[in-house]
Amino acid sequence: MDLCHPEPAELSSGETEELQRIKWHRKQLLEDIQKLKDEIADVFAQIDCFESAEESRMAQKEKELCTGRKKFNMDPAKGIQYFIEHKLLTPDIQDIARFLYKGEGLNKTAIGTYLGERDPVNLQVLQAFVDCHEFANLNLVQALRVVKAKARV
Repeated sequence: MDLCHPEPAELSSGETEELQRIKWHRKQLLEDIQKLKDEIADVFAQIDCFESAEESRMAQKEKELCTGRKKFNMDPAKGIQYFIEHKLLTPDIQDIARFLYKGEGLNKTAIGTYLGERDPVNLQVLQAFVDCHEFANLNLVQALRVVKAKARV
């Protein structure tokens, strides 16, 4: 006699009913496990899709940044306009000044050209750009060296 799988004739009617309930519960649990596996697979597929979309957005943003830098280096005013139109930069004076201060990929001469324009917006950006520099506790010569060093970067 196999104790793990007894013959149905060896079971009482109560035991047979209990065995049927156990088999039914086992079947339900296996179905629930399969549903969970399917849901997990769907979640992973959605994550993969989201990551692909995010990578695509990041690549597009990097491409737009590169295009904007090229435009800025050729014509600073058009470059700033491009950055604003593509929502890579806000029209806020402080934001533009910080962007120029960082100068990532921007030609220093083009930055100077933009800041040297006599348009009221450009003058405000120039003031904000100067405010980005740290001149506290520096004499005039040291402050000029800071500006000169920034222009070389």
